[in-house]
Amino acid sequence: MLAVPWVWTTLFFLAPLALVLKISFATAELRVPPYTDFFARVDGAITGIQATLANYRLLFEDSLYVKAYLGSVKIAAVSTLITLLIGYPMAYAIARSQRRNLLLVLVMLPFWTSFLIRVYAWMGLLRPTGIINTILESLGLIDAPLMMFNTTGSVYLGIVYAYLPFMVLPLYARLEKQDPALLEAAADLGAKPWRAFLSVTLPLSLPGVLAGALLVFIPAVGEFVIPELMGGPDTLMIGKVLWNEFFSNRDWPLASAVTVVLLVVLVAPIMLFQALQAREARR
Repeated sequence: MLAVPWVWTTLFFLAPLALVLKISFATAELRVPPYTDFFARVDGAITGIQATLANYRLLFEDSLYVKAYLGSVKIAAVSTLITLLIGYPMAYAIARSQRRNLLLVLVMLPFWTSFLIRVYAWMGLLRPTGIINTILESLGLIDAPLMMFNTTGSVYLGIVYAYLPFMVLPLYARLEKQDPALLEAAADLGAKPWRAFLSVTLPLSLPGVLAGALLVFIPAVGEFVIPELMGGPDTLMIGKVLWNEFFSNRDWPLASAVTVVLLVVLVAPIMLFQALQAREARR
């Protein structure tokens, strides 16, 4: 039984990761594949290793990549905070509702439609000639179209809309398991509703908050479709840089180095989450 997940992880995660890591130490060349071999060969015999750290040095020396990483982390962090502020009340209301099954279906309903189609739908809404501007102009509320498209704000809107269910569902799972008797006990001890929420509900729901934050933050950092279709020229995210290096510049070694560094950036919050879970389990 244990062999199945280990074989799956090895074939579809560890092996590709090892290949990407190996390519990141190579040098780009006009050949197929477009990078030098990891091993130096003479007459077919391996004579050494020809690895270089130039790709990694370039990532930290060139301001473009530094800005892309920082921009991606910033957009992902702000989007995660917004989804938390919206998703927590939604999850709390669903957990306390008598129609929770219906509300959960409504939360998951967007997943029944293609992600790309949903992004195109927002494009149709936000364009200068889109539905929102057309309605506002027909009502005489605006004289000129509002610039809602190809901006950083539209990227935030797209990410929050796309990943909000990933925040709501873990929070709901945690809030739904809480015993209502705890709030009744807090009220009997004289705690006001806001005090009971801060002392009982919020601390018990923190694992759900952390799980939802990771489910939103990690894919948002490497998001490519939403910034590409809804972002403007000032929206610089590492997913777009990675796509350009791989497909436009055909610099596979540099693209691999970008991927490895991005993976390291994403592994850090996962390790922090696991450490917090382990500490809670010990408690």
